[in-house]
Amino acid sequence: MKKIRISIGIPTYNEEQNICLLLDAIEKQKLKIAVIDKVFVIDDGSTDSTREKVLKFEKSGKLKGKIELIHFQKRKGKWFAINAFLKIAKSPVLILESADNIPKNDCFDKLAMHFYNRKTGIVASRIVPVNDSRHFFGFASQLIYSLHHELSLQQPKFGELIAFRNIIKRIPPTIVDEEEIAGIIKKKGYSLAYEPEAIVYNKGPENLPDFISQRRRIYCGHIMLSRKTGYSPLTMNSFSILKNLLKKVNVKNFAWIIGAAGLEAISRFLGAFDYLFDKEKHIKWKPIKSVKKLRK
Repeated sequence: MKKIRISIGIPTYNEEQNICLLLDAIEKQKLKIAVIDKVFVIDDGSTDSTREKVLKFEKSGKLKGKIELIHFQKRKGKWFAINAFLKIAKSPVLILESADNIPKNDCFDKLAMHFYNRKTGIVASRIVPVNDSRHFFGFASQLIYSLHHELSLQQPKFGELIAFRNIIKRIPPTIVDEEEIAGIIKKKGYSLAYEPEAIVYNKGPENLPDFISQRRRIYCGHIMLSRKTGYSPLTMNSFSILKNLLKKVNVKNFAWIIGAAGLEAISRFLGAFDYLFDKEKHIKWKPIKSVKKLRK
């Protein structure tokens, strides 16, 4: 069986707490189908020790000689870093990965297998938060990504880690880069896929300001994408969300579900406000501290 050659792009901005965890997880991928050609770390003006940690990691291990660091002196935005990756990556399949997540050790192979189907253009992974559901914001994160999983079984939802054919030259300024890429690939006539066994671990916000900040930014980005291209994820469909949400309600979690839904509604209102009056502020968003320090 022919191997699927991949290159990985990791945009970073002040990711000194996580970048070595991610590179270590990439190094430990159990690959039978995929072959890693290059790992590009595109550092978008970091002011911490991200670059130094990448350079140190590159000198040893299985990824030695395969890691390439690209550094911008001034922060330009994640979309700009992604375009740098798209410009230099030569592998037929690309993986775009957020720096603050950890892929399960068979994640890349699970994604790569889809590209034996010539009609498949992009594949979404399944995001699993590591937050403790015994606490409210941990529960809210678990709830959101559980809904994303169920909706993705109907229509793929893209975020955190995606794999796609190397057929895109650039993306426009955007807040929701993974969905932007999915929309472009769909327009080229390829199908969109979801692989529920390609698991990537992340960490959701752990306090009220961070939760609202993240959720309003994402919703603003989805509105921008929908108005600009006509493409929108299924999570923009309130009926689909409500239908799946009602299946999860029970006596024990009723109050927390109402609370999480209320915060999401507030965040969406604020995201719509941002879209109308100040959408550009999210293009270079302020990092959310509580989603860092990821451990799996």
